[in-house]
Amino acid sequence: MTITTADYDTIVVGGGPSGATAAYDLARQGHNVLLLERGFRIKPCGGAIPPCLLEEFDIPEHLLKARIRSARMVSPRGESVDMPIDGTFVGMVDRDEFDPWLRDRAGRAGANVVAGVFKSLCYEGDLVSLTYQTKDDNPRTETVTARSVIGADGARSAVARATIPDAEKTPWVLAYHEIIEVPEDQNWDAYDPDRCDVWYQGRLSPDFYAWVFPHGQNASIGVGSAHKDFSAKASVAALREDVGLTEATTKRKEGAPIPMKPMKRWDDGRAVLVSGDAAGVVAPASGEGIYYAMLCGRLAADAMHAFLETGDAAILGQARKRFMKLHGKVFWALGLLQRFWYGTDKRREKFVAMCRDPDVQTLTWQSYTTKKLVRRRPFAHIRVFFKDVAQLLGLARA
Repeated sequence: MTITTADYDTIVVGGGPSGATAAYDLARQGHNVLLLERGFRIKPCGGAIPPCLLEEFDIPEHLLKARIRSARMVSPRGESVDMPIDGTFVGMVDRDEFDPWLRDRAGRAGANVVAGVFKSLCYEGDLVSLTYQTKDDNPRTETVTARSVIGADGARSAVARATIPDAEKTPWVLAYHEIIEVPEDQNWDAYDPDRCDVWYQGRLSPDFYAWVFPHGQNASIGVGSAHKDFSAKASVAALREDVGLTEATTKRKEGAPIPMKPMKRWDDGRAVLVSGDAAGVVAPASGEGIYYAMLCGRLAADAMHAFLETGDAAILGQARKRFMKLHGKVFWALGLLQRFWYGTDKRREKFVAMCRDPDVQTLTWQSYTTKKLVRRRPFAHIRVFFKDVAQLLGLARA
């Protein structure tokens, strides 16, 4: 039997930054939206956001836990390179506060926010029938219908795997971190509350990096790797010892897969579109995801709004096209950087040495904080290119 009336215009599966942003935008446009969040689980995340995110997505500054003024890169030999951030900052948020605020905002805009676990979906006529299990004192199975679905349910997305071919082939790394309470008598030479520390050492991660990111009175200490036999917990324990935080109180421990490459297709050609980690939009090399997830959620909402207005499923493909036009080149370049420079400790040593270069530092921070390719300094780009080639060919000392 064909269903003719839908319960919702759009069901958004996943209430992280991407799904909550998509639900908020669609609700503001007058659509009837269900935002399905699977129990408000907190994702492991360093919590870094560029300052441009605050303005673009109307985020209040009280959600910032810290304003980072520099980064320290630590090489395999223990050499450190400080990269000061001139004239701006990197914001730090804690996901246990940031994500609920985004969901609450979507709810205030009119979205129906429900705690539930996605189970399955199928088409019944032109509508989507979606089944989920509630997460309350009396768990039950519910089935609702919608004109469309946005899957923002993270890496290895169940929505993507149910609707989009080859979705399960998206590469990912395991991210794990521990949120700790920084003691007042901490050794501030090893840990600075205004500085992000990034450790490029094979002993901590054979193919990615480890981090210590301040969150005000707390800190995120974490690591990522795609190696299946890698012990993330042992790596974080070693890093905590390195920075003198072994005895600090541990408040949370969280782990999850993080995608490392955008999917080639984000929609099923009918009424389903994926967004955020489900679409693979975490930056390679850096692992940055919050800004890209929220932008992806906004672009997904734009495409879905147009689809709901016109019924033209081809419009759904505009979400990926617009995102890749804006950031595809950056993702491609960062992918090359990760595959080459993160391969061995010898290469990591050279990579950290490159971070001493003023041109590298300036271009890095300008691109990161504004999320735009820096085009005003062509000679700086040329200098960085030749220095990079010199490192590749072994003509420059680490």
